[in-house]
This record gives sequence, C-alpha cells and structure tokens, in this order.
Amino acid sequence: MSEVTTLSRPRPASWARLALLVVLLSGAAASVLVWEPQRLLAHGWPAHLTGAAAVVLFAAGYGLCALAFVPRPLLNVGAGALFGAQAGLPAALAGTVLGAGLAFVLGRILGRDALRPLLRGRVLLAADRQLSEHGFRTMLAMRLFPGVPFAAANYSASLSRMRLAPFLLATALGSVPNTGAYVIAGSRAATPTSPVFLVAMGFIAVTGLAAVVVAARTRRRR
Repeated sequence: MSEVTTLSRPRPASWARLALLVVLLSGAAASVLVWEPQRLLAHGWPAHLTGAAAVVLFAAGYGLCALAFVPRPLLNVGAGALFGAQAGLPAALAGTVLGAGLAFVLGRILGRDALRPLLRGRVLLAADRQLSEHGFRTMLAMRLFPGVPFAAANYSASLSRMRLAPFLLATALGSVPNTGAYVIAGSRAATPTSPVFLVAMGFIAVTGLAAVVVAARTRRRR
C-alpha cells in the first residue's frame, strides 16, 4: 500500500520566515566572499592572537564560515596549518558542531514550517522518516561518509523531527575521522613527503572513493 501523507499548505508567515533564512544565508555567503577567510592560510594568524583565545576565536569563525557554505576541508586544513594537529583538531571539531548547530536551529525556526509540507516522493519521505525515527545513527553515518554535503545534512535534519542534542552528538562523533585527517594534513603541509602527511592524504582518498562507490550503488538500486 502506498504511503499517504496529509500535508497542509504553508502559511504566509512561514514563507516570510523562509525568505528571512534565504536572506541571512545569502548575506553570510556574500560577506565571506568579501572577507576572504582563506587569506589566513597565506598570511597567517594575527600575531597578537595566541593560545586558547586564538583557538576559541578560530572555532567561532569556523562555525560562521561553515554556515556560509565555505568548504570544510579548507577550514580543516587551515586549522592544522595555523595551530598544528593537537590544538587544530579541537578547534575544527568545535567549529563543525557550532556551524551545524547554527544551521539546524535556523532551519528549524525559519525554514521548517514552509518546507516540511512540501515533502513529496518516496526518497524524500523515506529520508525524513529515517532522520525522524533513527536520527542519531542516521546522522552519524552521514557524517562518517564525506560524500554527504555538510549543509544538506544540516538542513535535512532540521526539517525532520530529529532533536538537537542527538544531532550535535552525532555530528561531533561522526566528524572526527575526516576532520582529523584534514587537520593532520594541514599541520604537515610543509613536509608533503612525510609518512604522517601521506597517511592522512591516503585516508582522505580512500574515504572519498568509498563515498563515490556507495553513491553509485545507491543510484543503481533506485
């Protein structure tokens, strides 16, 4: 028996909140293009910012940049290059969780009422049901596979009935392997022939290839 869903039409206020979300995200993306945070990789961290304060500030900036769709591999490499693996990994993970949490909250408050009634099709409904009923393990798997876009996972979860706490926990745990690999690669970028750098890059390549294979098999099954 086919699945039947009762969907109500979004109210005008819901569309207004969605429009606000689009404006906020567009403004964030535009500000990143103007500010060009990637310049930190070329010019280094400001000399007067050191220690824990620098790591905390970087994590906050990372979260805002991730919300503005800056590619996380670039941010992770930057964390390793600026702070090394020991401090760079906590900074990158904190920024990852912050960026994901901001996207989830904004999507839940501003976008959910307008977009959720528009869910159609078996694939979208199945994804929504999976996140709503098995949110933690589903999000954990999505974070472990680098082929799932960061922003897409965030906003998909925000539209579902998944709660914020398991979303953040799954993001933190699932992001460790690939984030760590990029941070370590960034910390050893000056010695690209070192065994540590080569192992990190090999891990990134293998997980990326695995994501491509899984995506291709999934498409063939559908």
